[in-house]
Amino acid sequence: HQTVLDCYYSCVVLFLAYFVLQVIYARRKYKISPPKTTGHPEFERIFRAQVNCSEYFPIFISLLWVAGIFLHQGVAAACGLLYLYTRFKYFQGYIVAAQGRLGPLYASAWLLWLLLGLAVVGLLAHFLLS
Repeated sequence: HQTVLDCYYSCVVLFLAYFVLQVIYARRKYKISPPKTTGHPEFERIFRAQVNCSEYFPIFISLLWVAGIFLHQGVAAACGLLYLYTRFKYFQGYIVAAQGRLGPLYASAWLLWLLLGLAVVGLLAHFLLS
């Protein structure tokens, strides 16, 4: 039964859309046309923050999926919500200053490791106990 995770994945996509919209707004604000990725320092930080969040999305969603299916949907979703919160704080911190991203970056990395651990435990339990 995938209901919790299915709804969650839709929310994750909306969350990433927020980051993309921030880049679009910054492009307009600072008059930086695609495909340029340089210009005003604030635009560059917003663009880089969005790219960094997007780069980790496949890892995050894969671990969330495996942990949710093979271990527990609720636990995976709770970790996922914390991860999204830390990435949001990462994004906000990066916009202000590059150093502002570090605390949330470490927290989100820790949560990815936790999701990896949950996924491994779930897979081991599934294949060794069945």
